Amino acid sequence: MALRGSRTSIRTQLIGALSASVTVLALTSGLAPAAESDAAPGPAIISVPATLSHAADPATTSSIPQKIRFLALGVGKSAIIDLPRDVKDVLVADPKIANAVIRSPQRAYVIGSAVGQTNVVFFDADGQQIAAYDIAIKRDLNGVRAALKQLLPGAAIQAEGIGDSVMLTGSVSTPIEAQQAGDVVARLVGGTDKVLNSIVVKGRDQVMLKVTVAEVQRNIIKQLGIDLSANMNYGTAVVNFNNANPFTANSGPLTSNSLVASAVNRAGIPTVTATLRAMESAGVVHTLAEPNLSAISGESATFISGGEFPIPTGVTCQTTTGGGIGNCVQTVSFKKFGISLNFTPVVMTEGKISLRVMTEVSEVSLENALQGGVGGTTIPSIKTRRAETTVEIPSGGSLAMAGLIQEQTKQAINGMPGVDQIPLFGQLFRSQDFVKNQTELMVIVTPYVVRAVAQKELSRPDDGFAPASDAQSALFGQIARIYGVPARVEPVANYQANFGFIID
Repeated sequence: MALRGSRTSIRTQLIGALSASVTVLALTSGLAPAAESDAAPGPAIISVPATLSHAADPATTSSIPQKIRFLALGVGKSAIIDLPRDVKDVLVADPKIANAVIRSPQRAYVIGSAVGQTNVVFFDADGQQIAAYDIAIKRDLNGVRAALKQLLPGAAIQAEGIGDSVMLTGSVSTPIEAQQAGDVVARLVGGTDKVLNSIVVKGRDQVMLKVTVAEVQRNIIKQLGIDLSANMNYGTAVVNFNNANPFTANSGPLTSNSLVASAVNRAGIPTVTATLRAMESAGVVHTLAEPNLSAISGESATFISGGEFPIPTGVTCQTTTGGGIGNCVQTVSFKKFGISLNFTPVVMTEGKISLRVMTEVSEVSLENALQGGVGGTTIPSIKTRRAETTVEIPSGGSLAMAGLIQEQTKQAINGMPGVDQIPLFGQLFRSQDFVKNQTELMVIVTPYVVRAVAQKELSRPDDGFAPASDAQSALFGQIARIYGVPARVEPVANYQANFGFIID
């Protein structure tokens, strides 16, 4: 009997231990959070363990804390939740974000409606809580990931949802691939403001841009005219005659020097003065600007070489204590002139470079200048050549991004009406001038994919330069010595190509 009692006690302890192990296992599996990834192909089935919501006395059940689970869904995706007891009521905090549908007493369907966060709580017939879920509805990024994989199969790009936006991370080979990924995702999610592009470009290239602005201006001016003036005296009456014919095509004569012929007034004979003005002018203006600038692919760079000149804008006067006007100071503003270059390169596939270029060459000119300001200040004008465009060029290739050929001809005849039309004799009563201007302008851009080299491999403009001494300058009129300083860099003869950079 004692042995049978001890066996019964051992059997009871083993059954109790096994029951405790099963309870702990069920409790551990129930505590694991239920999550639905936006990459899941279909609705997930989530079961709520009966251990956490067992039927018991209401007072005992209400004192047991309920584990809040987390559930992540995509917009338009669903999840299935199996409950241990019959559901009588369900509470959804924000039905606009998610909705819960009860199709059977112990099964619920949660459907994501809009991006956001909410929670769902299930209750039984006694009003006791069965389960609670915190639900996060994110964008369904399966289509975005598939589009990125199809567009850039070799790129390592990850797309993650952050609220209503999408963040792109990872790395690509070129900036154009990062830009393409951002553009595709922006089109799929409805705008660039909803895309956070944090893609890193591996080993970005450097681009050197060489811009050549060449201009040649030619002008020819011819002027020929005769001015007549006469004075006639009749007793006490004096009659003056003056026929001055201006040059209007060139806005004035080329020079004030003239050939004057006059007749002396004797014994009442009228005095006649004739002024012959004849001049011809030809000129050529050559302008060449060739700025170079380097930048990392995808970044902008700016180069400026020039200055600023003042332009009077007004006068500021002080008021004295008596209400009068005191000292006056002229106010000015400054206008920039010179050579400027601004460009943004993007190295694309197949060795091509996309360039957004803006170049400008400007100079101070007295053409169309204004006279004004305090003391008759001359306000000059600015002659500007500007070009801005976006082009695609291979490395080392050249493209004429802008050009201009302009020819202007002006001719004018001024004279006394009627008389100036008389053959031969009418030439004495008219003047004529002829102006012809020709302009040819070209802007050429050449990009190179470059990399840095050692300093000793570069040649500077001042290598080998040595100023002349006082004796050489005074006695021989030299401004630089023939031989430079010791150990100077000797120039390399017979250049075969561009030098100073290693060009890929």
